[in-house]
Amino acid sequence: MDLDTTLFYGQQAMLTVLTIAGPLLITALLVGTTISLIQSVTQVQEMTLVFVPKMIGVFLVFTLAGGWMLQHMVDFSSNMFNSIGSP
Repeated sequence: MDLDTTLFYGQQAMLTVLTIAGPLLITALLVGTTISLIQSVTQVQEMTLVFVPKMIGVFLVFTLAGGWMLQHMVDFSSNMFNSIGSP
């Protein structure tokens, strides 16, 4: 395996990780920012108020997009295992 092939597979792995984790991280970011904005407007500074909505939002996105994420991971893994035998 030469350097170009190794870099390509590393790039594909990073892209796959970002594609799979992206929706969950963006959801946590948006929910956290929204709750923090509401907290600053109402002057309620309770730390546990951010945690539960974030957890619910991430769970909902994971429930809705979990099949797609799993299929993406399986496709990537299949491509990696199939490329082992090729020169």
